[in-house]
Amino acid sequence: MDSFELNKIIASILLVALLIIGISKISNVIFKVEKLESSAYKVEIPEGDIKQVVGDKIKQVEEKIDISALMALADINHGEKVFKKCSACHSIQAGGGNNIGPALYNVVGRKIGAIEDYKYSKALMNYEKSWSFEELNGFLIKPQKWIKGTKMAYAGLRKEKDRASVILYLNKYSDNPLPLP
Repeated sequence: MDSFELNKIIASILLVALLIIGISKISNVIFKVEKLESSAYKVEIPEGDIKQVVGDKIKQVEEKIDISALMALADINHGEKVFKKCSACHSIQAGGGNNIGPALYNVVGRKIGAIEDYKYSKALMNYEKSWSFEELNGFLIKPQKWIKGTKMAYAGLRKEKDRASVILYLNKYSDNPLPLP
C-alpha cells in the first residue's frame, strides 16, 4: 500500500470524526435543554430508619403470598431439575451428610438450624421458626433478605414455579411428607 492510499484512509476517518462532533454541537444548539432548578418528582420518605421501613414492607408483601395457590404451580419433575442448582451445596438423600450446606432430607417441617453436626450462622440458630412451606418460599426468594445474617450466599429463585417445585421436591424427600396446603 502506498502512502497516498494510507493518507486517504486516515483523512476519511478524521472526516467522519469531525462530522460526528459537528453534528453533536449543532444538535446541542438546536435542541437546547434547560436543567430544572428542583426535582420534578417529590419523594416522601417515611419516618424512622429507611432500611428498616423498606425491609418491613417487603417482608409484609412476601408474607401475604397465598401458599396454596403457589403450591398449585408446583411440578415435582421441574423441582428435581431446579434442585440441581442446590445439589452443589446440599444433599437430599436419606442419610446424606452435610456438604457446604446442611443436608436437606426431612427439611420441610424441621426446626430451622436443628441439625446438630452442622455449623449454622448465628442468624439461623436464633431464628425461632420451622421450615414451613411459607418460610421456605420466603427464604428461597432471597435467603439473605429473608433471614438477615445467614451465610447462605445464593441469589435466590425469582420464579414462583421454580420455588414451588423445589419446595414440593424437598417435601417428597422426607420420612413423613407434610400435606400440601
